[in-house]
Amino acid sequence: MGGKNQTDVSHFFLLGLTDDPTVKPVIFCIFLLMYMVTILGNLLIILAVCSYSHLQTPMYFFISNLSINDICLSTTVIPNMLRTTQTQDQSISYAGCLTQLCFVLLFAGFESCLLAAMAYDRYVAICYPLSYTVMMNFHSCALLILFSVLISVLNMGLLGLMVLRLSFCTNLEIPLFFCELSQVMKLACSDTLINDILIYLATFIFGGIPISGIIFSYVQIASSVLRISSVKGRCKAFSTCGSHLSVTSLSYGSGLWVYITSSVAILPKKTSVACIMYTVVPQMLNPFIFSLRNKDMKGTMKKFISKVASL
Repeated sequence: MGGKNQTDVSHFFLLGLTDDPTVKPVIFCIFLLMYMVTILGNLLIILAVCSYSHLQTPMYFFISNLSINDICLSTTVIPNMLRTTQTQDQSISYAGCLTQLCFVLLFAGFESCLLAAMAYDRYVAICYPLSYTVMMNFHSCALLILFSVLISVLNMGLLGLMVLRLSFCTNLEIPLFFCELSQVMKLACSDTLINDILIYLATFIFGGIPISGIIFSYVQIASSVLRISSVKGRCKAFSTCGSHLSVTSLSYGSGLWVYITSSVAILPKKTSVACIMYTVVPQMLNPFIFSLRNKDMKGTMKKFISKVASL
């Protein structure tokens, strides 16, 4: 293949989920509906937490931040996909592709850090209940969020800048519906060794460390809960972790599936379909998981929806 310097690259081409023009309208409608559900569900979570004082606790503070992040990640990916599906124009500008790539890195990294912070919050609440209000005060929660944002921004900036140094070949087709870092790097003609090393390092920081922290937290939680004599007390303690465990399993499970699929899939379309599982589906399901598995949130959401409906 002939080489082409990155300054000469004006557009990439997103192949999307299908080439069949008869299927594209169906995909457009499905993803538009999923996007609307994602926005509405997460907005309801945010407004409910802001509107009711009994939900203004560290746990719900982290949940509302996760909802904001889910809205941002979905908005980074889905609207452009809807545009390319509707207009049949699969191109995305070089600057647009790099911007989308960076924002996906930012919000995916922040979500990973946030899930770890939520696990730490449950660990403190169950293992150190008497010190919970001191250890998890507003200042501590704000610092955790600020640290998560800063490290995610640094990761986005570093990996984004390293993409700028790459030169690309004449084949500029990305077999996904959005610009994903590893797929963009596969189009490069220049050496990507440094980029690969940085990606492995970022995977360790945003994958290995948070997962290790979550596992440690839940091992300690399980140990503390099993020491509770009453069955009712055990069930109550575990119930406070159910939503977070479900969301964490969905997020990391879908991410692992994408990694395995992209490594072994022969057909690029399979990778594209798999990517839906970590950029679209979890963000849509998270509000339902928190609402249905949490009694306080379920009751508040019903009250809030009834209040809005009566206006």
